[in-house]
Amino acid sequence: MSKPVCLLWLDDFKVYEQILARAGLADRFELHGVKRDGKPPEDILPRVEVLAGWHHGGCLARMPKLRWIQAMTAGVESWVGAPGLRDDVVLCCARGSHRHSMSENILGALFHLTKPYAAVALDQKDSRWTRRQSTLLAGQTLGILGLGAIGQELARKAAALDMRVIGTKRTPGPVPHVEQVYSGEQTAEVLRQADFVVLLMPVTPETDNFINAARLKMMKPAAWLLNFGRGSLIVDEDLIAAVNNKTIAGAVLDVFREEPLPASHPFWTTANILVLPHIGGGHAGRGAVVAEIFADNLRRYVAGDAFATAVDRARGY
Repeated sequence: MSKPVCLLWLDDFKVYEQILARAGLADRFELHGVKRDGKPPEDILPRVEVLAGWHHGGCLARMPKLRWIQAMTAGVESWVGAPGLRDDVVLCCARGSHRHSMSENILGALFHLTKPYAAVALDQKDSRWTRRQSTLLAGQTLGILGLGAIGQELARKAAALDMRVIGTKRTPGPVPHVEQVYSGEQTAEVLRQADFVVLLMPVTPETDNFINAARLKMMKPAAWLLNFGRGSLIVDEDLIAAVNNKTIAGAVLDVFREEPLPASHPFWTTANILVLPHIGGGHAGRGAVVAEIFADNLRRYVAGDAFATAVDRARGY
């Protein structure tokens, strides 16, 4: 009897094969590894039952036996509604794979905004001794819009710095290290109180263009906006106007509607907008982290148990 086919459509599929072997799952499937920019053999597609990859390559309609997809990212907007994606195919995300890297990079951005190390490094190039002062993070309010896995890890780290943490969650309820959890409809409360607002919301019809001129006006004039979620959460023109008009102090942006960000985009040249090249979630060991998530879900698949990171396609995450 032939084994079900599992297609690993990603660059580091050897890591996945090793982790599946260690978990005792590799011999349960006929594994096929294909590089991210490659194409799987046509004779494999009709037999694929499990797909783990960065993209679908327009091949889903040619996978009649497909039952489950493991996406490589926490956001799955490129998968939801993909051509050929049947309703009976389960879609899983890599929720939690960015938990440590993203929260650390957000803290890095907060330190960049409040500590003078960048300016000191420039002073050293000129052998110039300039006394500078830091701004304390302790006692300031961090507002997190999207208290998912990353948001909760960020809250834990920020609380250790004696920051006051508030935020929003689709289903409000107590969250460790968060003083007050609001619903999405109460976002204005977070915007009015926060000294730093971090965007970690998923992409849905409700969050598209969420941060607009009206919501930017709700923020404190001295507040900073940090977007580590998705570029479509922000109306670009409204943010540029708000920073230029001193409606808010500025912004740190790690994600954009178009990536790489075009050289002609005014974000590059707007004072007090810091452009990051989408560094928030990446780290050297991320491939192995996602492979472990996949292995756990594959074990659940074999056992007939519920997936740990299944996506609600109606919600979009």
